Amino acid sequence: MDEIEEGSSNNSLRRVGTGSSDRRWVDGSEVDSQTPPFSEICRDRDYSFGNLRRRLMKKPKRADSLDVEAMEIAGSHGHSLKDLSLLGTVGIAFQTLGVVYGDMGTSPLYVFSDVFSKVPIRTEVDVLGALSLVIYTIAVIPLAKYVFVVLKANDNGEGGTFALYSLICRYAKVNKLPNQQPADEQISSFRLKLPTPELERALGIKEALETKGYLKTLLLLLVLMGTSMIIGDGILTPAMSVMSAMSGLQGEVEGFGTNALVMSSIVILVALFSIQRFGTGKVGFLFAPVLALWFFSLGAIGIYNLLKYDITVIRALNPFYIILFFKKNSKQAWSALGGCVLCITGAEAMFADLGHFSVRSIQMAFTCVVFPCLLLAYMGQAAYLTKHPDASARIFYDSVPASLFWPVFVIATLAAMIASQAMISATFSCVKQAMALGCFPRLKIIHTSKKRMGQIYIPVINWFLMIMCILVVSIFRSTTHIANAYGIAEVGVMMVSTVLVTLVMLLIWQTNLFLAICFPLIFGSVETIYLLAVLTKILEGGWVPLVFATFFLTVMYIWNYGSVLKYQSEVRERISMDFMRELGSTLGTIRIPGIGLLYNELVQGIPSIFGQFLLTLPAIHSTIIFVCIKYVPVPVVPQEERFLFRRVCPKDYHMFRCIARYGYKDVRKEDSRVFEQLLIESLEKFLRCEALEDALESTLNDFDPDRVSVASDTYTDDLMAPLIHRAKRSEPEQEFDSEVLPSSSVGSSMEEDPALEYELAALREATDSGLTYLLAHGDVRAKKNSIFLKKLVINYFYAFLRRNCRAGAANLTVPHMNILQAGMTYMV
Repeated sequence: MDEIEEGSSNNSLRRVGTGSSDRRWVDGSEVDSQTPPFSEICRDRDYSFGNLRRRLMKKPKRADSLDVEAMEIAGSHGHSLKDLSLLGTVGIAFQTLGVVYGDMGTSPLYVFSDVFSKVPIRTEVDVLGALSLVIYTIAVIPLAKYVFVVLKANDNGEGGTFALYSLICRYAKVNKLPNQQPADEQISSFRLKLPTPELERALGIKEALETKGYLKTLLLLLVLMGTSMIIGDGILTPAMSVMSAMSGLQGEVEGFGTNALVMSSIVILVALFSIQRFGTGKVGFLFAPVLALWFFSLGAIGIYNLLKYDITVIRALNPFYIILFFKKNSKQAWSALGGCVLCITGAEAMFADLGHFSVRSIQMAFTCVVFPCLLLAYMGQAAYLTKHPDASARIFYDSVPASLFWPVFVIATLAAMIASQAMISATFSCVKQAMALGCFPRLKIIHTSKKRMGQIYIPVINWFLMIMCILVVSIFRSTTHIANAYGIAEVGVMMVSTVLVTLVMLLIWQTNLFLAICFPLIFGSVETIYLLAVLTKILEGGWVPLVFATFFLTVMYIWNYGSVLKYQSEVRERISMDFMRELGSTLGTIRIPGIGLLYNELVQGIPSIFGQFLLTLPAIHSTIIFVCIKYVPVPVVPQEERFLFRRVCPKDYHMFRCIARYGYKDVRKEDSRVFEQLLIESLEKFLRCEALEDALESTLNDFDPDRVSVASDTYTDDLMAPLIHRAKRSEPEQEFDSEVLPSSSVGSSMEEDPALEYELAALREATDSGLTYLLAHGDVRAKKNSIFLKKLVINYFYAFLRRNCRAGAANLTVPHMNILQAGMTYMV
């Protein structure tokens, strides 16, 4: 991954003594004073003197305010969707055809051929029953479930399993991922209003999730399982789509047998994965027109077949034919049900790709184009089968008029490649989100577009998918066998989404209990039936997605487990502030001009690796900044709210903490020089804001010395002055509103502040001397008395992943001469 994205949001955080004996400097590692954050300082020095004075006098309990700020992103708690005009929505809906619906749109290539490989056609009941199954499968899952319910459970316009998980994490403290502190767990944006039965139920669920560790683990495993199955789809979709498109040549070109089908499919797959490094943006403008032409072809051919062969197949709209189908074929019908699942492959993409579009556009495209065209296509094929029951093996191409075969074949091949492209891109996005949330080893990510942050390329994943696709095609050698493997992954992802959306309905939406129960009861029951049907095909190839999902699930959980243990060790072994005071401002060594950026995962306290640098290096930089990259459970953090600053230790130590906040969809891509410039500018703003706060404090004491007592020799952290304008106050204005501090006195105090000028001059001198990146390399080893399984996981599996993942230095595009590394081993 690349560097930190720009941002310039900073916070000043100090503590004002009240004459008590507790006058020591408190860093986040020793937070014991707890006051609500000073949530707003208006722009242009428009401060309320009375409000400030009231905050200086009152000291109720609170969590560390910098950490609270680090988790509160403006606008992160809303669920507003993208508002577009009707014309704009139509334009976006057209684009969704090429990205969202490619997989589902190519399903007519293979659905009936797979269904009737299990149930031979003997009477029209077989055809009408299978058609009725397909119609109602599409109507119930993609239309009723996704279009009308699931799409609304988005995370500020983002969809997918990780988006649902982050949404739940913001309303209940269930996050088990790394980069957490105890103060993080005090943050909850679970905002409820009226005492209703739904509220009581939601609070009960929230409390159960927060207090029971096994429920947190189960929720995380569920999310990782869904993500693993999506990655498995990234392997099966290209193999299935490309082979289905190429199979049309078997009955049209003489001598084009199975070997030729396999070889041609492999050639196209190699070409498809080889062009991934160029990015989808360069050919993306072709996707929507090609898929629009494909859907038009499906609808037109379907109407042609209906009118020419048997328009009475519309009788399949009567679900009674499903009962007749199962009554007639019994066990064979149950096996054929697994083939019907293939008609909704790609339905999860409607939700997973939501971040690139809007809810209305996806709904419009499906209801107005995709759904009617698919129904016409399947009805047309069913009409053809009533007259040609022996054509089920090549039903799609046989039902195409002879004069249109080659144009349709070209369009089908392009549509299959586009469907594969969409799934490959979705796999890249899933892996990136998992990496951002600490659930996947660090890999190299290449951003292929300067305009669209979602267009990325992960070389290792790309070549892994290609090799797996080639193996699947070479081993199975037919679309029927691959179809057996295809359905399990699809149904698994859908069931995970059903569970998570049900939790959202109960916890966040506070839906009426009857409606909340109906959702999993109806859709969960249908998906369970389909899952049982596809599980019967495990020995016929259904084991493939289970193996892939198990492999990725194991990798992600081991990485998460090891990362959490490593982070907990860093928290446990951080350096105490008493020890820092004993060292003095020289830190027990020589301070030389320059700035040291020490990257670590702690949002509070001084990391133990800093002690290693003090012991190892003959001198240390005059200015030290502890940089923490913190991922928060929102899709994107606004650039102006990226950075938070605070001072660590007294002023003469020249030590600061910087928290850079990122959402799981944010792109960390920026030149190191730009990042350094932004960092220094943000630090200067922080120092000026801190000086302004001191001036306010001093003037307040002069104005009313009997009301507030300030200890001059203390360094504290209760008063916080954000540098950005906040949209809300932590508590309403009450007393002293009429007492306003004259801005002229504050301004003159700042202009004459020699301490500020000295510190700014020292910062400029350090900047001119250069910046050095101090990187920590921490190893984790299990203790000798640990159980065998823990030793195996930590000492071998997790250690192997850490050795072979992308190193921390590789994530920063800075000259190697500017990097210093120190190692440390943690026993867990």
